[in-house]
Amino acid sequence: MEFPAGTQATYVPSDPPRDGVLALWGEGVEGDTAIELVLPEGKKFRRAKVAANVVPMARAIPRLLVVGEDASPAVAAWSAAVNAGVNLVARGRLRPSVSPGGVGSWRVGPLDARDEELLRGLAGALPPEAHALPLSGLKRVRLHSPESLVRALWDATADVLVRTPAAEGPAAFAAAQPTLVGADGAAWLAELDARQPRGAQLLLRVEARQEEGPEPTFAGVLAVRSTAEPSLVVEAATLWDAPDAVLHRLGDGVETQLLLGLRRGARAWAPLGKVLAEPAPAELPLSDEEVVDLLTDGSRDLGGAGIEVLWQKGLFSGEVKAKAGATQQPGSVTGPVFDLNGLLKFRWRLSLGGEELTDAEVDALAEAKRPLVRLRGQWVRVDPGLLARMRARRERTLTGAQALAAALTGELELDGERVEFTAPPVLGGLAERIRARAGEPVEPPPGLHATLRPYQRAGLAWLATMTGLGLGACLADDMGLGKTIQLIALHLRRRESSAAPALVLCPTSLLGNWEREFARFAPGVPVRRFHGGKRHLDELLPGEVVLATYGVLRRDHAALSEVDWGLVAADEAQHVKNPLSATAKQLRKIPASARVALTGTPVENRLTELWSIVDWTTPGLLGPLDRFRRTVARPIERDHDPAVTERLAATVRPFLLRRRKTDPDIAPELPRKTETDRFVPLTAEQTTLYEAVVRENLALIRESEGVQRRGQVLKLLTELKQICNHPAQYLKEPRGTLTGRSGKFAAFEELLDVILDEGDSVLVFSQYVKLCELLERRLAERGLPVALLSGKNTPAEREDMVERFQAGEVPVFLLSLKAGGVGLNLTRATHVIHYDRWWNPAVEDQATDRAYRIGQERPVQVHRLIAEGTLEERIAAVLEQKRGLADAVVGAGEDWITELSDDQLADLVRLGSG
Repeated sequence: MEFPAGTQATYVPSDPPRDGVLALWGEGVEGDTAIELVLPEGKKFRRAKVAANVVPMARAIPRLLVVGEDASPAVAAWSAAVNAGVNLVARGRLRPSVSPGGVGSWRVGPLDARDEELLRGLAGALPPEAHALPLSGLKRVRLHSPESLVRALWDATADVLVRTPAAEGPAAFAAAQPTLVGADGAAWLAELDARQPRGAQLLLRVEARQEEGPEPTFAGVLAVRSTAEPSLVVEAATLWDAPDAVLHRLGDGVETQLLLGLRRGARAWAPLGKVLAEPAPAELPLSDEEVVDLLTDGSRDLGGAGIEVLWQKGLFSGEVKAKAGATQQPGSVTGPVFDLNGLLKFRWRLSLGGEELTDAEVDALAEAKRPLVRLRGQWVRVDPGLLARMRARRERTLTGAQALAAALTGELELDGERVEFTAPPVLGGLAERIRARAGEPVEPPPGLHATLRPYQRAGLAWLATMTGLGLGACLADDMGLGKTIQLIALHLRRRESSAAPALVLCPTSLLGNWEREFARFAPGVPVRRFHGGKRHLDELLPGEVVLATYGVLRRDHAALSEVDWGLVAADEAQHVKNPLSATAKQLRKIPASARVALTGTPVENRLTELWSIVDWTTPGLLGPLDRFRRTVARPIERDHDPAVTERLAATVRPFLLRRRKTDPDIAPELPRKTETDRFVPLTAEQTTLYEAVVRENLALIRESEGVQRRGQVLKLLTELKQICNHPAQYLKEPRGTLTGRSGKFAAFEELLDVILDEGDSVLVFSQYVKLCELLERRLAERGLPVALLSGKNTPAEREDMVERFQAGEVPVFLLSLKAGGVGLNLTRATHVIHYDRWWNPAVEDQATDRAYRIGQERPVQVHRLIAEGTLEERIAAVLEQKRGLADAVVGAGEDWITELSDDQLADLVRLGSG
């Protein structure tokens, strides 16, 4: 029997299992039997009758053991299932059973944990065609579950192979199971089939016996029940002397049927074998462990052998369930602020039937030495592990962070085991409040010179709630959604009730941004830079904001630690993603009433980066780093464990607000184009070059006039812009060192990393081809795919680069402003970076419109890099005032600069703020 490439296969189970068949249908199959299947059709399913070739399992099994590489997914899946079933038989995973129709058969079992895992894996691999079999007798369409079909196939494999005579069947089975597969096994099954009772069913009723002494015992009473008259039940103790009329109603040879049933049952559940030595078996003494086993797997195994297990009425009506709990210590979670480091007292919460046990009952359980305990007039099962923990009870405490994390997930890790956790009412209410992630609506604070968008107001409310509760927060909005203004609004709101200063830590390239944003949106807030050679923290004003870099944090952590900060914010918090770095360690030592992390990329490579950020904002929430790596990071990153993933999400989600530009409730609020000026400082080398060029050229300009003066002014502007870009451009160093020499270059790389981490594409414009070449060299050193378009490229090369960029092959496209500023459709880009400024805003707008044009469906972020304290900053202010004005003088290019007086020009190009 061959399986053509288009052949589909569906297993059809039967009673007994050996009568199951493999239905082959589909392309290349000439079938003569109509079967009904439920087949996928797009996103829906449809009933269909197909002509199938029905193959008995005795013929199908050998052929399924090896199938060709061109076999369909359904055939390949059933081949894997048969191979697994054959392996189970070879390992002796067999037991006799009675089918629902009363026929003796062999089944696979018992299965260990690995076998169960294999079963789930095979079931998950079945394509829809392989398990398209509907359940019969139902009006609504319901299918056999994949797992039940694989299990039925295994049972059929066992029932077919074990019945094969040793001389005819595979020798491996005879060698592996000489006592089952040979003549003895075949004879036993033949006897079972021939003498299977048709009129009686064997029962095992479990009862409690009060013997002499304090400890009661349990026993299983053997009985038979008439299948024709269910009310007729005869205990085995009286069966041997029962009247003939009673025996006839139970079926001929009922005594023999009882013995055969016991033999069959003993194969399925070993303790039953103890009664076979009795000449007239009537009762089975049971240990506590055997009773517990009957409560779980034992009853199921005996049921598969045709023996029903009954329980004395009221004997076991429940199970003691345990939950971890905590009780408040004075002031632990009272008041508006939650103390993450405060201690709560751990306690076990035990319940029976949903009712909590008293302390006396808990003490009684702690002293118990058996898994079955008499409690409240009934026998209850108690987990031995729980009893051990109860006997070893010791005083435990939980930190506020541990208790809060347990309240959020509903679980607590205790001695390496996860147990259900019930939070005290106050802590449970707090968990619900922060889980909802919706703070009380707040009005924009006085002093904020801006109109917050709805999602920004929601972010402010969330930040105010979290920090007001004494909890940390990570605002992880996409770049361009206004994390800065939300933080400024938060500081203004907290400033109303606290005079404590705030500390903002950020990369050096963002110091100017923060200073300008506070000046723009909160001009009433005093701001100082704690940066440079004359930095100090003397005489801090009420509510003052201190701006510092991560480098300064490492060097001056002692001075920063002496201030009681009301708020500490870590901007671009991915800079502390390494929890073992000096920056991360020093950040944890800075005292703060509230901590807020700002980042668009809370996880860049590993989950330990998330731990580093969250453990700073909310210390202790995720536990120690080594335990987090072992119990959370590895199971998620290596094993993709969904339960651990969901538990981590439940813990972290309330403390991390992540919103994207594409979110439905945000996208309508966004302008189609968002423009951001990014002010960056000069390096020492740039500062030296800049001052030297200004000094030399201004002297020449003062001595020049007319055309010569204009030329000298343009030379000055060009050289200063090149210095602001990168010293290597001004010094014409095509092979010089690039990193560490330019503030703008460093800011460009930081910005680019964030963009690429978000999976976006970017256009980078510069008016200088040489600068584009320097950027190309640096990105090539980092192994980043990049394209460079300039006037040197042919039309064919230009088209090829555009196609590659639009196809997503190259995420970074460098363009000289003249070559790439017009005539291109580059809607793949969602970010545009203007590395240096063009004096005419219309030229910049035309370049931006390569991405921001018809066909663009996503918001576009425009970033302009501006060297702080230089002519770039002053010209940016002029352009901002003139942009949008018709016939503005700046529309004529750079001529307006050449017409400035000597003093005006000197003021324009001087170095420094103000």
